[in-house]
Amino acid sequence: MPSSNYAGEPNPRTMFLEGPFGAGKTTFAIETLFAWLEAGVPARQVMVLVPQRTLARRFLLALRDAGHGPLGDVAIRTLGGLAKEMTNLYWPLVAEEAGFSHPGEQPRFLTIETSQYAMAEFVDRAVEQGEFDAINVSPQQIARQIVDNLGKAALMSMDYRQIPDLLSAAWGPERPRKYILAYQAAARVAHAFRRHCLENRLLDYSLQVELLGRLLAKPEFQERLFKTRPYLIVEHLEEESVLTHDLARAWAPYLSGGLFTYEWDGGYRVFLGADPTGGYDLRHLCDGVLTLEESYITSPGLEALRSEIAYSLRRPGAAAMTGGTQLDFRYSFHNYYPQMLDWVAETIDGLVNVDGIPPREIVVLAPFLSDALRFSLSQKLDARGIPSISHRPSRALRDEPAARCLLALTALAHPQWGYRPPPADIAQALQLAITGLDPVRARLLAKIAYHPRGKELLTSFEIMRPEAQNRITYVAGERYQHLYRWLADYTADQGAVPLDYFFSRLFGEVLSQPGYGFHADPEAGRVTAELVESACKFRRELFTPDADPNDIGQRYVKIVQDGLLAALYVASWRDEQANAVFMSPAYTFLMRNRAADVQFWLDVGSVGWWERLEQPLTHPYVLSRSWEPGKVWTDADEFERQQDMLYRITSGLVRRCRRGVFLGISDLGEQGYEQRGPLLRIFQQILRRHPQQVIAD
Repeated sequence: MPSSNYAGEPNPRTMFLEGPFGAGKTTFAIETLFAWLEAGVPARQVMVLVPQRTLARRFLLALRDAGHGPLGDVAIRTLGGLAKEMTNLYWPLVAEEAGFSHPGEQPRFLTIETSQYAMAEFVDRAVEQGEFDAINVSPQQIARQIVDNLGKAALMSMDYRQIPDLLSAAWGPERPRKYILAYQAAARVAHAFRRHCLENRLLDYSLQVELLGRLLAKPEFQERLFKTRPYLIVEHLEEESVLTHDLARAWAPYLSGGLFTYEWDGGYRVFLGADPTGGYDLRHLCDGVLTLEESYITSPGLEALRSEIAYSLRRPGAAAMTGGTQLDFRYSFHNYYPQMLDWVAETIDGLVNVDGIPPREIVVLAPFLSDALRFSLSQKLDARGIPSISHRPSRALRDEPAARCLLALTALAHPQWGYRPPPADIAQALQLAITGLDPVRARLLAKIAYHPRGKELLTSFEIMRPEAQNRITYVAGERYQHLYRWLADYTADQGAVPLDYFFSRLFGEVLSQPGYGFHADPEAGRVTAELVESACKFRRELFTPDADPNDIGQRYVKIVQDGLLAALYVASWRDEQANAVFMSPAYTFLMRNRAADVQFWLDVGSVGWWERLEQPLTHPYVLSRSWEPGKVWTDADEFERQQDMLYRITSGLVRRCRRGVFLGISDLGEQGYEQRGPLLRIFQQILRRHPQQVIAD
């Protein structure tokens, strides 16, 4: 039974709850919530703050199952959700002093997707003028990093115009001047974007957070918010920003009951503004501190593995294992990448069909989940009758096969836009849309039926030559004919239908029906739902109700094709309920807050486990309150942060595993280069110290 330790007052008003993943912190928080409700606390007096919408799910399910009144009575919010709610409610109180034009009119809230679109105009103009020639990144990446900088500045309660000076100072005098010029160009774009938002009452995430900060500075607002919700639970302080920590500090004197949870070795959202150190400082604010010291999930062999990794990374207080505990991991070394994938598929087949482990309890993790890895492994598992799903939240909408299919068919239905997809895109769309149409016949059908320079983009199957009909097959041809007729009827109608309506109709009336590719494909259904929601928000947030739907649709398709980064959709985070092998980047799995029986770590030799993504216009550590302004970022700082993050990732993964870790190692990586990354060296050290406690496949 895991042990606990308490220090503080006998009946604490506020409590700080800390421990590893799997120790029962969220369960304790839910029980605390129920204890308040059963003691007579009105649900409308309770607020639960979580760092990400998906982490509210356990609270929502518990409230629903327990029947504690309407779900809306207990407010479960993220900081962004709270900022949007309060900004909308108190808009007249802050709009004019913040500099918005026409403050008497309602604001329009932007998502990450619509923010990218609104930013793109200013980025494209700067790129055309050569202001970003010094850095080798796409306009879409520039827009994302500027949006990210604005958000970080708001979370730090800092003026975003200070960012160029902070970044420049951190690199010292050796930094080439061209990067300084890029910082200044980014600042000009950010300022132009901010001015555009103020003139048009557009509230991106950074403005929503800034307005919440303005409201919190008003005593009358604090009185109303804090006294209205005197019971507060803040989950995962290590994943929250400094603004959330400041909010908790300001809230604390008004609390009749408070609970703050903190996960050791967490802090995976540092790149999104999380401040683990600042979150831990809140323990001194509480009347009591409860420490849950052990996990209900991790086995002794996995805990020993975690300790060995900590020792190899020279973590403070870490010691090498002295006993003969069997380390619960296996490894398999291969010369070539495809051999490693064959081993993964064969091993999973044995785990499922011999050992009886449900596919849902198996996860496959890598530092990056490329299209090739995802496709190859899913095909190998499908051949063995094992279902699989994947999730990459940073993946652009255009990279989803189902989205590409919908976009290609959308272009065929709207010839007035003037966009003619390449024949290869049409062939792929037909293959995905029509069940039983293999790639060869799909290419043949596209070659015969698609006329990008013609007045009619598609040809009816009925007028094709008999030999062509025979090669395509009449079954596939009949299905194509129905799709062709549906698109032709829609085009002939020439009705001004919003694009999200078009996506819904195409999916519901054709693609989801028997005989079509989306019928039995939950992944395609999820992507379609996200595309519909994305197009709907784009239309509603950026345009007036009387705007031309065709113009809106054309603009939306263009920005998706340019690489629009998708917002967070809750539905895509709920697919862990499916009984399927789950594939994702390691970071994504860590943020899902779930465990699994077996984990596969692939590309163990890759430096991707160690290196952070190159983002020349931003810096997650320099743009934080803990960084001393003017201090130079050195190689020693980079090494220290890399060591720390590698430990957090590996420790978090091990703590989320019940039975064992399988390491997939290939001498040559996916791109054909030798892999000798730090994580591989760590396991080599462990194997040298304990050769008898590890199993090799």
